[in-house]
Amino acid sequence: MKALLVSLVLSLPLAALAQAPVIQISGATFQPLPLALSTPLTQGGELKSSAAAVDDALLFDLRASGLFQVLDRASFLADAKEGMTAGSINFARWADVGAEALVKYTLTREGDELKAEARVFNVGNGREEFKTAQSGPTAQPSQLAHKVADAIYRHYTREPSPFLVPITYVRKSGTNKDVWVADWDGRNARQLSRGGINVLPALGPDGQVGYTSYQGGKPDLYVHKPGADAVRLKTSEGQMATGIAFSPDGKRVAYALADDDSTQIWVAGANGEGARQLTDTRFGINTSPAWSPDGKRIAFVSNRGGSPQVYVMNADGSGVRRLTFQGNYNQTPNWSPRGDLIAFTARDERNAFDLFTVHVDTGKITRLTQDQANNEEPSFSPNGRLVLFTSTRNGPSQLFVMTAEGNNPLPLPGQDKAALTTPDWGR
Repeated sequence: MKALLVSLVLSLPLAALAQAPVIQISGATFQPLPLALSTPLTQGGELKSSAAAVDDALLFDLRASGLFQVLDRASFLADAKEGMTAGSINFARWADVGAEALVKYTLTREGDELKAEARVFNVGNGREEFKTAQSGPTAQPSQLAHKVADAIYRHYTREPSPFLVPITYVRKSGTNKDVWVADWDGRNARQLSRGGINVLPALGPDGQVGYTSYQGGKPDLYVHKPGADAVRLKTSEGQMATGIAFSPDGKRVAYALADDDSTQIWVAGANGEGARQLTDTRFGINTSPAWSPDGKRIAFVSNRGGSPQVYVMNADGSGVRRLTFQGNYNQTPNWSPRGDLIAFTARDERNAFDLFTVHVDTGKITRLTQDQANNEEPSFSPNGRLVLFTSTRNGPSQLFVMTAEGNNPLPLPGQDKAALTTPDWGR
């Protein structure tokens, strides 16, 4: 398996480095850490359904992280009633099934709140390395799981996980296409738009979601803020605006504006005012703007060279540079939060769509998917370690997640047969 994580150990004090259990990953030598997650210990039967929901979500988070080889519970040899302290655990039984790390946790309920206490043990030396206490609403047990998974992830990597950041996407139902927002794994999904054609959603700061809607008869940009109705941005009247993208600081938006002759990239203030045109290719198409993490550059798609390719320019429209030269149909660029890569969709020689990355400085292309039907619309996780995307490998278009190197692809849980498209992972 290729490189997944580079630990940020240089920022730690020297005393902490001596004990920090940071997962060190170096190129192709990396192997996921064999980890055993015990079933949760609970008190009383009233927690049965909540415990199952927390456990399912926690298992998925750890499996999808790319860090761990989560061991099959059917192989466990230890007593299910084993305690939570090192002195009560028979570590030899966990070593016998190949575990190098062991996570044990308890669940309790106080009123409308669920509480979890998790402890991480080193199986080799039989020591407790870390513990965390988290709480969350009883009505949303999976959110408690994400907090526990985030704490474990931080323990091993010294960086935030992506498990607490929401996603947005489009769900097709009949003739309608609506924008939804959900937890990172698709749970706790909630519908934002109500009927008609609403596409290309993007998450902005403070929980707002921008998208393209045809509710006025032509495509235009709308922004939905929490607790308020969607508001149309002020774009040029009579033209078609699509593909909103929020700048990292939330103060600007980029989008494509089409008239009878061409489609150009524009940038405006967050409310749509002060719009300024960045590209100017007569009879050309320029679409799909994506901001760099520092807000200084914008990636986009243009056919100015004859076929859709990925380009990058400065945020004022200067310094346009073509990034992709392979393939004849490249689209949907998404800039890594780490600033080094842009993920995109490309049509290959068999007319199948697959995912690739291009290194912004060197132009090196890396293929992420192959021979698994159509794979499109990549979106990096907030820490740049994972990629959310759509795939038709199981039938209708579904949401999948994989590592940024293309390993460990998993469908998000609980999806029905409705087609889900154009996901965006918040920052």
